[in-house]
Amino acid sequence: MISFSNQVKQELCTTITDQDKAYACLYGMLLFARQLRQDEILMQSESEAFYELMPRLFRQVFGDRVQPRMETGQHGTLYSVSLTDPEQVHIVLERYHISLPERPLEMTNVVTNSLGAFTAGAFLSCGSMTDPNKEYHLEFVLPCPQLEEPFSRILLAIGVNAKMVLRKGMPVVYLKHSEQIEDLLTFMGAQQGTIDFINIEILKNVRNKANRISNCDMANINKVMLAAERQIKDILLIDERMGLDALSPDLQQMALLRMDNPELSLKELGELLDPPIGRSGVNHRLKRLRSEERRVGKECRSRWSPYH
Repeated sequence: MISFSNQVKQELCTTITDQDKAYACLYGMLLFARQLRQDEILMQSESEAFYELMPRLFRQVFGDRVQPRMETGQHGTLYSVSLTDPEQVHIVLERYHISLPERPLEMTNVVTNSLGAFTAGAFLSCGSMTDPNKEYHLEFVLPCPQLEEPFSRILLAIGVNAKMVLRKGMPVVYLKHSEQIEDLLTFMGAQQGTIDFINIEILKNVRNKANRISNCDMANINKVMLAAERQIKDILLIDERMGLDALSPDLQQMALLRMDNPELSLKELGELLDPPIGRSGVNHRLKRLRSEERRVGKECRSRWSPYH
C-alpha cells in the first residue's frame, strides 16, 4: 500500500505543468539533492512518480543536452536519477548558478508564482511525512547545513515556523503542528493531500472526544456506585438497629427506592418518587438518612457502654 508521503509526492508531480514551475521544481530537486558535486549529481526517492517526472523536467529545461541516468533499486523501492558526465553536470550547475560546495540558494531562479513548485521540488528530493493517522510530522533532511537558514526563511515567509534538529550530523527541518503542515501542503500544490490530511485530523479529534466522554461517563458511573454503596450501608444499619418502619414516610420511601435501584443517579431516583422531586431534594433526604444512621449508631454505642 502506498504511504501517505508518497501519495502527496505523486500529487505534487502532477502539478508541475508549465515551464516556470518545471524550472523552479527542478532547481529545488537539484539544490536539495543527496549528492551535488562537480563530477556527479545524484537524486534518490522512494516515489515512482518522482522517477517518472525527472526525464520530462530535464527535457523541458535542458532539451537534449543533458541525459540523466535512470536506475531502479533491486526491489523497485528506491529510484535513482544521476548525472556522471562532468560536462553535463557543468551545464546544470552553470544554468542554475550553483556554486559548490556551499550550495547558496539563488532566488533569481524562482519567479514569484513558482515558489511553491520550488518547495515541492525540495520535498520531492529530501522530504517526507509520517502517516497522519499515527502522528503529525513533516520533515526535510537537508544535504548540507548551509541550506537550513535560507530555507527556513522561505517557510517563515509563508507563515510556517519550522524547527531544526541534527540527526546523525544532518540538519532536519521539521513541522509538528497540523495547521502548519496543512498550509505547507497547500502552498506546494498538494490540494487533495491537504483535504485528506484535514479529514484524518477531524476523525482523530472526534475519536479522542468520544474517548474523553466515555472516560468521563465511566468516572461518573463509578462515583454513583460508590455513593450508592455508602447510602445502602447506612440504610441496612438503620434497618438492623431500629427498622425502616421507624422512619418518616418520606425517608422510608427514599430508603426502599435506593435499596431497589443502587445503579441510579440522584436525578433518576427523584424521577421515580411519587410525587417526583429534583436532585437536590433526593440528596437532602439521603443526608437525613445518613444523619439518622449516625444517631442510631450513637445510641447503640451509648447503650452498650460499660460506663452506662
